[in-house]
Amino acid sequence: MLWPSTVIGAGAGFAIASIPGALLGALLGQAMDRRLQLHSWAHVRERLGGRPVLRDDEVLFVLLGRLAKSDGRVVDGHIQQARVEMQRLEMNEPARRRAIAAFNRGKRGKERLGAHLRRLKQQPHAAEGMLRACWRMVWADGQAGRHERELLLAWGQALGWSSAKVQALALDYEPQKAALADGILGYPQALRMLGVSAETDAGQIKQAYRRLLSRHHPDKLVGNGASPLQIREATERTRELHQAYAVIRKRRGF
Repeated sequence: MLWPSTVIGAGAGFAIASIPGALLGALLGQAMDRRLQLHSWAHVRERLGGRPVLRDDEVLFVLLGRLAKSDGRVVDGHIQQARVEMQRLEMNEPARRRAIAAFNRGKRGKERLGAHLRRLKQQPHAAEGMLRACWRMVWADGQAGRHERELLLAWGQALGWSSAKVQALALDYEPQKAALADGILGYPQALRMLGVSAETDAGQIKQAYRRLLSRHHPDKLVGNGASPLQIREATERTRELHQAYAVIRKRRGF
């Protein structure tokens, strides 16, 4: 990640007092970057232009708004899905107003998202949570259009995901293959969530479940500077893993 004030501080410090000055300048610059949340030169341009840096939840709803409008028309299903995402994130009224404004900005399609996505690339839990929310929005009208898929593949690439990984997430939310709308998880989907097959033995399934649970458990994020959005997404992912493992255990009888 490129920290603008850190780079400027180090350069100015080196010009004034060589290496010791560069070290001091870099430390002061880093403190400014963190305080002002400057993660890229794009953030600097936004601040100089008087535009606030988007929060993680605002970035999410800009993405959702762009997806909803990508095929030309926002339908009731898209609006309802945006409300569902607000509920999933347990947003209070001010947060909901910010989310609605961000969703409308996304519909206009003029927001530059590259810098925001590159920043989120450093936060794997938040990146996965956003891609999952985007797929839920894609399927909100019952179909995934070409423009929607192209957008998601491009965003996934910016987040460091391969096309195959981004496409694989779609299977968790495709109406014909996913049965999550009524809280029921199917056996094939449960297998995909744990990354195992119907032929995988019980011991390997348990290992896969424990490995994923360790990776995604929200307790690992608490106290490490994680945002509320990251913690909520990790909690949701952990719940899904529990549910998937329970479905497989019941089906396989172990």
